[in-house]
Amino acid sequence: MWVRQPIVGVLGHVDHGKTSLLDNIRGGVVAAREAGGITQHIGATEVPIQEIVRICADIIGSRSFKIPGLLFIDTPGHESFSSLRIRGGSIADIAVLVIDVREGIMPQTRESLEVLKKFKTPFVVAANKVDLIEGFSGMKGAFIPSIKNTDQSKLEELDNKLFQLSSQLYREGFSADRYDRISDFTRNVAIVPLSAKSGYGVPDLLMVLSGLAQTFLESQLRNEEETAEGTILEVREEKGMGEVSDAILYSGVIKRGETVLTGTVGGIKALRVKGIFKPKPLDEIRDPRDRFLPVSEVRAASGIRILFQGEGGVIPGSPFKEATGDLITLKKSIEDAIKGSFRPSSEGIVAKADTVGGLEALVYELSRINVPIKKAEVGPVSKRDFTDAGTNSVPENRIIIAFNVPVEVKDFQDVRIIENKIIYSIKDDLVKTREEIKQRELEQKRKAMTFPCKLLVMEGNVFRVSKPAIFGVRIIGGKLRVRTQLMKIDGSNVGPVKSIRTGEQSLDEANQGDEVAIAMDNITVGRQIREGDILYSDINERDFRLLKEENLNIDENMIMDDIKNLRRKTSPFWGS
Repeated sequence: MWVRQPIVGVLGHVDHGKTSLLDNIRGGVVAAREAGGITQHIGATEVPIQEIVRICADIIGSRSFKIPGLLFIDTPGHESFSSLRIRGGSIADIAVLVIDVREGIMPQTRESLEVLKKFKTPFVVAANKVDLIEGFSGMKGAFIPSIKNTDQSKLEELDNKLFQLSSQLYREGFSADRYDRISDFTRNVAIVPLSAKSGYGVPDLLMVLSGLAQTFLESQLRNEEETAEGTILEVREEKGMGEVSDAILYSGVIKRGETVLTGTVGGIKALRVKGIFKPKPLDEIRDPRDRFLPVSEVRAASGIRILFQGEGGVIPGSPFKEATGDLITLKKSIEDAIKGSFRPSSEGIVAKADTVGGLEALVYELSRINVPIKKAEVGPVSKRDFTDAGTNSVPENRIIIAFNVPVEVKDFQDVRIIENKIIYSIKDDLVKTREEIKQRELEQKRKAMTFPCKLLVMEGNVFRVSKPAIFGVRIIGGKLRVRTQLMKIDGSNVGPVKSIRTGEQSLDEANQGDEVAIAMDNITVGRQIREGDILYSDINERDFRLLKEENLNIDENMIMDDIKNLRRKTSPFWGS
């Protein structure tokens, strides 16, 4: 039996400083290299307890710790945190919720709180960007020792910000206070003021996390199981090695040479562990400054790189478990985890992503804006995806989302593709694209519809009696378009408008108040129509129902009533 290091999930609203906080701890620059400055994948950083004790030397006092350190997981947000599941809960033992102290709780902060509630994960609030409050710029080191020499008015300004944050958290169902004012951490959420930019307050955060883990989580950190369990974070090509998998081992011991079950593009496969590599402490698993160290075995919890023997094709985001015991049940549990909660729709867009976690995040975001999904898969965009998207009957669903994946074909036809490495930009682009398609389709339908129109055949303005008949009309109300079918007040159809002219100019349409000349085939002025006649557009019942939903003006609505009344002389329920 051993006490493993607790896994610390880092969550929060976009751009509130999640990755920057870890950068400060490890002295790296991962945040500067993220697409759009936003974390898109899950990384892991191991901070040994010796380093924590060194950083917290000014405030740690006589405290001692049994935990070997802290393993931080930096996530793109609440969605990926949610996708890292184990036995119905989260693999994170404790979490840091990063909040910009000036902005307070934002939409993703609120969603992160919901996830923390769901998994019953204890958490600490990192009130970031205090360096932007007057009097705290340039401050470094621990927060508590510094406040003795801080101007009281500046400290009051910070306390006001923290009070506002506490009030917001209270409305979300949490009692919270500045960490040094809390006597019962089981009832109150600790708020640690800090600056991820300068490192001010970071020692306080590390001390609070270590203390809470030591005091309240020791029983769940005791690891008696030898069976290895973990989650594949990312899969990449490593020069000289081939395909390697970055992973979190959250339970047991993984050894070189043993076999594990995990998800691959060919299904759940048993793969032999050919090599295990660990980054040096304080390095980041996605972007280490030093080479990984080869090891023969690793104990949980740890961020590791695994080299599997075989064909490869491991799916990022898949759980992996040592192949022991009931393999059929074990295989099914992994299949269920990979499928997640997504249920395809017969009509919807196609979503492709490079990882399971990224795909789950994408599906989650799309569900929030009620976008139907026909297919959601990990992998590049293929010709089959274009076929699947193109068979949608609704035009705004003929879309493929490529989240951080290549597009293998460029045969777009009538399918739109949205490519981006930032999930929130994808969502914005999708909403905009779907709206553009809807508007275009609406305009086309409107042009095809027969619009309400009432016109007067003007006396003394017959220019040609027939073949075609050309005569002057005044548009009393509505809109007259070329090809509009016209009818008389008795409901009899007199045919379509062939052309509309004013002087030498041809028009596509004429509006209320216009006096124009129109041409019509197959009628003779003096027989089918006469000077002084009132004519209406001959609207079919389908268009009539659609037009009722349009934003028509008063005159147009009156013409619609006239048309309905004319039609109901022969069909009592017409237009209902």
